[in-house]
Amino acid sequence: MKAAVLYHPGGPENFSLEQRPTPVPGEGQVLVKVKAFGLNRSELMTRKGLSPGVVFPRVLGIECVGEVANDPTGEFKQGQKVAAFMGEMGRAYDGSYAEYAVLPRSILTPFDSHLSWDKLGAIPEMFQTVYGSLHLALGIQKNETLLIRGGTSSIGMLATQMAKKNGLYVVATTRKPEKEHLLLDNGVDEVFIDDGNLAPRIKASFPAGIDKILELVGTATLKDSLQCAAQGGTVCMTGMLSEQWSFVDFAPMDYIPATVRLTVYSTGQIRVDKEHFQAFVRDVEAGDIKLNVSCTFKLDDIAAAHKLMDSNLADGKIVVVT
Repeated sequence: MKAAVLYHPGGPENFSLEQRPTPVPGEGQVLVKVKAFGLNRSELMTRKGLSPGVVFPRVLGIECVGEVANDPTGEFKQGQKVAAFMGEMGRAYDGSYAEYAVLPRSILTPFDSHLSWDKLGAIPEMFQTVYGSLHLALGIQKNETLLIRGGTSSIGMLATQMAKKNGLYVVATTRKPEKEHLLLDNGVDEVFIDDGNLAPRIKASFPAGIDKILELVGTATLKDSLQCAAQGGTVCMTGMLSEQWSFVDFAPMDYIPATVRLTVYSTGQIRVDKEHFQAFVRDVEAGDIKLNVSCTFKLDDIAAAHKLMDSNLADGKIVVVT
């Protein structure tokens, strides 16, 4: 099989395309024929050597869609469509940047769909992250206000659609004024150009503060986002677009306003059940949700795909098909 192997952390040019023996599943594992996968910022961090505990060489990739090639237990039938995401995939063991992957049965979600593989490849991690952040972490309710910090990211664009579908008033940010129209066309009610000091302008427009805040930029803007929240409001840190894992100095009593709740969502800790995943796929098939796919690449062009992710010029999810 073909695989994109990273022997040393660094730039996109460090990927090595090579032929490897197709792996054989062991106990608790399933061999999946990878059809497509989306790129994620966490893979960029791993590629740069910023993900703790990752040992090289490694085949990256924290998600994929494909078909079951071999399940020794027979629980999954050959040819069954499955999605896989997280569970240390592409970090503790080889991930989806290959034509085949041996994956733990526990991270596989079976589904049915007539969508093309390039569309399906955009779904797993993006859906899981958005659904988990909005419903499990933030507990969104109809008629609430939602601020999405990092609205033009693929997660932000999908979060807007799902929040609007649930009856929320959505405010979103972008650092680039020329991208304001993307947010408005996607259904955002109000756009703020983000200069890192958003709280005074938010409080001027929303004196009581924002009910729920989805923080996708990360630690660089988290303190400011907390200041945007209403009393009793909730801030969920889900993304790290700023590529900063931690604070230099974190004083909870200074950072977190009284009665404001701070939580996180990570697909590595809590998974959304297969029924919600299948329902989301049906929404995409019906046109009720529009996937924001920026570009599609071949596996041979994985370096170019990573260069695009590095550039921050992609207006949506980057998908690779095998």
